[in-house]
Amino acid sequence: MTLLAGCSLAPTYQRPAIDIPSNYKEGSGLWTAAAPADTEARGDWWQVFNDSALDGLEQRLDASNPSLSVALARYDMAHAYEGEIGSQLFPHLGAAASPTDNRQSNSRPLRGNGQPDEYDANTAEFSADYEFDFWGRVRNEVAAGKAQTQAADSDLASAKLSLQSQLADLYILLRGYDIQAHILDGSLDAYRKGLTMTENRMAGGIASGLSLSRAQNQLSDALAQAAEVTAQRALTEHAIATLVGVPASRFSLPATDIQIGLPTIPAGIPSTLLERRPDIAAAERRTFAANADIGVARAAFYPSFSLSALFGWQNTGNGSLLTAGNRMWALGPIGALSLFDGGLRHAKEREAKARFDEAAGQYRITVLNAFQQVEDNLSLLTNLSREAHDEDDAAAAAREAAQIATNRYSEGVVNYLDVVTAQTSYLQAKRNAEQVRTRRLQASVNLIRALGGGWSNTRMGIPASGEPVAVAR
Repeated sequence: MTLLAGCSLAPTYQRPAIDIPSNYKEGSGLWTAAAPADTEARGDWWQVFNDSALDGLEQRLDASNPSLSVALARYDMAHAYEGEIGSQLFPHLGAAASPTDNRQSNSRPLRGNGQPDEYDANTAEFSADYEFDFWGRVRNEVAAGKAQTQAADSDLASAKLSLQSQLADLYILLRGYDIQAHILDGSLDAYRKGLTMTENRMAGGIASGLSLSRAQNQLSDALAQAAEVTAQRALTEHAIATLVGVPASRFSLPATDIQIGLPTIPAGIPSTLLERRPDIAAAERRTFAANADIGVARAAFYPSFSLSALFGWQNTGNGSLLTAGNRMWALGPIGALSLFDGGLRHAKEREAKARFDEAAGQYRITVLNAFQQVEDNLSLLTNLSREAHDEDDAAAAAREAAQIATNRYSEGVVNYLDVVTAQTSYLQAKRNAEQVRTRRLQASVNLIRALGGGWSNTRMGIPASGEPVAVAR
């Protein structure tokens, strides 16, 4: 059978070339030529955030998210199709039985005078058919089907990684709202005390109505900010519920003011981690499948050869069917070649080549997008680190200014406008610092996603005793 398999008319496959830079623009570490390696385990990468609630949500997502069920069904369909086309590599065997009662027409052409009007015809037979794959059509279809199954498997991994990172992103956002709500609660307490103090001072004739109005305005504005944070947290919680497959009406996450720790990400992340991106693997496998489809299209220009065999028994209903005299058989090759099709085969070959060019272009786009996403998030982590440092300094200075203004107002040195200005600046600086922190955490998630999942010191060649260098502190 191997000798009869013949050749393949598919072009020799080469992965589309990509101009890969020698190093990161926004970070350290050398790139190396990437090849899909989506079969490697990505692990529970979200555990770098050391949050048990997030761990539990990610596990629920893996078990109950409906979008993952859709992606899994598509993989199962691709796997079934691979088995369907793979069956063409083997002979097809069949069996049939046909006991019939027949009446022939009185005016049947060439009917003999002695033939009865009605007669029985019983048939039992076994058949076998096998197509010789001289030109590689079947083998290329099987290769393309296998590549499409691998692409579907990568699509499933990509969908899972996308949903996992989306869940982590939303969870970080929700916890950021919790911290902002905690900040606002502290400010509300200070504003209520300030309003009470101003009312008392006004009652004693020390403060004016203007100061009282400013204190009331400050408190009302902070209450409005708190309501907005509560509303945004609710929307985020609802989105998390949908991701883990639970109706939003039956889902809640208790608030906490404990900050999520910023993970330490090694600065020297090699480009080999891009091999773990399932979308790159899927794009490359579809390019391979398109290349195999060119061989399928080219095989149509050559004749097809198959072998057909039949063995059985047939009689007219008289006596035993399975006797030597009732045997029938047929054995012989079949050859077929289309002589004229109006350019159909040439058009199909051009279509197959165009599909390969499309798949190759999509592969390049996917790799370039991967480079961009890594660079984007490395840049964000670096610059947000500086921004966070400045915001923390601003918050510390604003806190001191607010404390000084409050003390001087109590002493009657300044009016309440100075207090309001200082306290409002402090609240805004604290919220800005927390928002930057949330963005840093989200950038960490997005960097992990851009690199295709988790990483390990062993894979990156970092000694176990070595200390990883943080991208941002």
